[in-house]
Amino acid sequence: MAPQRNAGAGAEAELPEYAGHYRLESCLGSGGMGVVHLARSTSGMKLAVKVIHAEFARDREFRGRFRQEIAAARKVSGAFTAPVVDADPKAERPWMATLYIPGPTLSEHVKRNGSMSSEQLRRLMAGLAEALRDIHRVGVVHRDLKPSNVLLAEDGPKVIDFGISRPKDSELRTETGKLIGTPPFMAPEQFRRPREVGPAADIFALGSLLVHAATGRGPFDSDSPYVVAYQVVHDEPDLAGVPPSLAPLVLRCLAKEPEDRPTPDELMRELRSVAAAYDTQAFIPAQRTNETSAEAEPEPQPEPDLRPESGSRPQSGSRTEPEPLESGKRTEGRPGKSWMPRNPRNPRKPWKPWVRWAVPAGAASALLVAGGFTVVQLTGGDDPAPRSRGTEATSAAFEPWETPTVSGKPSVPQCSYGAGKLLCAQPGTVFALAPSDGTVLWRHRVAGTDFRSEPPALSGGLVQPLTEQDTRLAGLDPESGTARWERATPEHTGMRAVGGMLLFTSADGTVTGVDGATGRTEWSRRMPGQDRPYFTSFAGDPLAYANHVSDDGTSTLVTAVDPSTGEVRWQERLEGALEPFAVRQGVLYFQAVDAASGDTTAVLRFTPGTRKPLRVDLPVPRQDPLATVRGSTVYLLSRGGALEAVDLDRRERIWSLETSVSRGSAPVTDGRFVYVTAADGRILAVDVQEGLLVGQTPPRLSAKADWIATEVPAPVLAEGFVYGGAPNGSVFAADTRDPSRW
Repeated sequence: MAPQRNAGAGAEAELPEYAGHYRLESCLGSGGMGVVHLARSTSGMKLAVKVIHAEFARDREFRGRFRQEIAAARKVSGAFTAPVVDADPKAERPWMATLYIPGPTLSEHVKRNGSMSSEQLRRLMAGLAEALRDIHRVGVVHRDLKPSNVLLAEDGPKVIDFGISRPKDSELRTETGKLIGTPPFMAPEQFRRPREVGPAADIFALGSLLVHAATGRGPFDSDSPYVVAYQVVHDEPDLAGVPPSLAPLVLRCLAKEPEDRPTPDELMRELRSVAAAYDTQAFIPAQRTNETSAEAEPEPQPEPDLRPESGSRPQSGSRTEPEPLESGKRTEGRPGKSWMPRNPRNPRKPWKPWVRWAVPAGAASALLVAGGFTVVQLTGGDDPAPRSRGTEATSAAFEPWETPTVSGKPSVPQCSYGAGKLLCAQPGTVFALAPSDGTVLWRHRVAGTDFRSEPPALSGGLVQPLTEQDTRLAGLDPESGTARWERATPEHTGMRAVGGMLLFTSADGTVTGVDGATGRTEWSRRMPGQDRPYFTSFAGDPLAYANHVSDDGTSTLVTAVDPSTGEVRWQERLEGALEPFAVRQGVLYFQAVDAASGDTTAVLRFTPGTRKPLRVDLPVPRQDPLATVRGSTVYLLSRGGALEAVDLDRRERIWSLETSVSRGSAPVTDGRFVYVTAADGRILAVDVQEGLLVGQTPPRLSAKADWIATEVPAPVLAEGFVYGGAPNGSVFAADTRDPSRW
């Protein structure tokens, strides 16, 4: 089919057949800058492809603006936008491809359904506050947050269209006398001081957007954009119709001065104090059952309040708010858009344990949360003591089980496997479960602790409840949970259990080694070349590793330390910014991170003493991937949902699967399947040979609508079974023999 071309800027006037390698199937919408098409990749993946109008493609200034849009979309967080898959700003007709995510814009939703309920508004505000937090963290200011630029996806709102966004430190400034934005959603400083617009302008737009969602109009309303501009700068907002519980917070967002507006973090804190601020219920498809009838009726599941009536994205239609204004002239109206730019951002990682937020999850765009810790995964206990009641799990007798929350608090249990038991932690409680049936074998209270950074570790034959805020250390008997020893926790900014030792790094860079069996301090010293070492460790490897990336990101100093003595076993400076993710039989595996974008561009295998690592470039740079390795194959799950397998011996990617999840846990594998945990409590199983989704466990969502999970751990594999912790506080088990029966 030959491309269809006509003069003009309408969607029907320009229908090229391809954009790059992507076949364009239908038009999703058209705007003043370009047309957004539904497209498919060679593998069949659905994409939203924005193709710029021919008249603008000849404008050098416009091409520069489009390059900036692509750069901004690539930087922002994948949890709240749509991943950029590919782009070509240098093409004859510049284009950008993002993942296609079904859902109407907020503008379309309000036009079709009217104003939102109080509960919907709270969740919308919370989701957008989270989105702006992540967008601002990477130095991007959106500058055009409005209802047609908010997509209501199944798993929560997505911020789209970064066409006039810019980095806070960008050299590209607004031209003198030209204002760019949409008047009812522009902040006063965008009219008064357009060169000084910062993140607070997006908070003002958020306030205006909430008024629109609550009332169908803006806080400053007029048929004339010039009258609206005057009202924004001089008049008080009209909040009639905004729920009283939210009105004070919306009013703060609409403060005339940027410094008087709350930050995204402040918004989220205040929203958490409002009843039902977050609703974690999401639509999840009916799970597979053991019923032989293919016509079995699916079990009904709750639907999210922000989800559209249909799973498909509606065609872009008329808009419900004014379009962007360039001063001196009124722009032609353009239909609301339903496409989503976005992608990888990865502010230079601090190269230490970290935490990511969890958000509601849905079937088409289930959000996974990557736990910021090294997964403790052992294939058997290292304590010779006999197993206590219920710890023998045989395949023949095993039945799936679920143990309700032990602590009674809405928190995801963090679990590991050791001494023949599941060792788990929730705020204020450490406990052990029998792997065979989930029986609670013992529990130990940890006084004054409401935050936990990682699962308990078995060190020196004792269970170590590793917490970041507790002032007391304890070594617990794995059979009874009683404390064998207790002592004050050394002052530290980071800690790690390695073998039989606990390593604590202080603010001045001194590392202290504590014997896990006795609680005694065995050594304390500084590490050469490591100003403040944060250690990583890996199951089955006796060493602790610290890595320090040079300021310019061109090299990484890797230091291997004997945890029992603190002595450096070896030290090597490797090329590039590297982050270790696995060690197998003394061989280290790294991700190579691009110093400019923060994206992972390659995986490396390094054998100490060989000097030169084996490097395999990824076909597409990935944002924040979490990885594991088995044999010569590396499995990576990136933010945005791409799960891929890279064979280092063959030096190629052997398969890739779009899981439709924005964040995922670290993957684990038993050689037959790769497992990841979702934020709604599901465990997904993917075939390692074909890269196909085989099965998933049912969701286990929190009953508390105002609770946010900060971590979702990776699955735990042991004795042929897989175990997970869920947002409802439960720990559950599934048989790995046939995940299709989950």
